[in-house]
Amino acid sequence: MSDKITYYSWYKKQKLFLKVLSLRFNLYNLYVVKKITLLVMALVIVSSCKGQNDSYASFGEEISVDDAVSISVASEKYQSIKMGDSIDYKLTATVNEVCQAKGCWMTLNMDDGNEIMVKFKDYGFFVPKDISGKEVIIQGKAFINEVPVDELRHYAEDAGKSEEEIAQITSPKKTYSFEAEGVLLKQ
Repeated sequence: MSDKITYYSWYKKQKLFLKVLSLRFNLYNLYVVKKITLLVMALVIVSSCKGQNDSYASFGEEISVDDAVSISVASEKYQSIKMGDSIDYKLTATVNEVCQAKGCWMTLNMDDGNEIMVKFKDYGFFVPKDISGKEVIIQGKAFINEVPVDELRHYAEDAGKSEEEIAQITSPKKTYSFEAEGVLLKQ
């Protein structure tokens, strides 16, 4: 009978030991699960904030940032365009000048020293007048245009040029032009 008592007490001790071990193991698992959950939540928050670095103000039709090419690629495309032709295009560039009367046109710097004269489709929207030096993405039609003297003088007047500078405009100018359907202004 003493063997039964010994065996029974040993069995109770083992069962108690396993319960304690199981409880410790469950608490440890709970601790690990909490840590993993917090890590996953942190990753979700960080990844959702990732896209907020580049925010854009939109003007005109809604356009996306996707597939916009740099101004250097656009310079090459303008070389292949003939007078009267146009191509649909989306590009990113830095604003050089903006119409100071309404924001109804802007010029963009090209890598080769030329500028692109950007007007807005159907005179349907304007851009802020204080965006010189800022990055924009524009989508629309690229073409080459010959701008008459009176229009060149009008643009010079809108840009705030002096009377002497305006008077020096005496001949039409072949320009790289763009009719923008939509503009994204990097904030």
